Amino acid sequence: MSTYIFVTILLCGLVTWLSRIVPFAIIKNLSVPQWLISFLSFVPIAIMTAIFVESLLTYHAGHWPEFNLPNIYASIPAILAGVLTKSLLAVVITGIVAMAVLRLVGWA
Repeated sequence: MSTYIFVTILLCGLVTWLSRIVPFAIIKNLSVPQWLISFLSFVPIAIMTAIFVESLLTYHAGHWPEFNLPNIYASIPAILAGVLTKSLLAVVITGIVAMAVLRLVGWA
């Protein structure tokens, strides 16, 4: 059974790697129109916004989403760090430290 799991993990890793590498290999020799490049420039912002908003809400079947207050509290200093430093690393570290402090004081 452990060989089956190991092979499954390896194949999943291979599929993940190929799905990330193959598009770059295909596009490398093609010329992409400017409108497509402009459109794709918004994709990371949209993805990060979706991930961010999803982490701030708690979903319950049949009810409206509720606010996840510890995540909202931890996101405030992280947003400020992003605005002030424009550094993704600063945002991540600030968010982790803010959540750690919230858990230390018992608010999360």
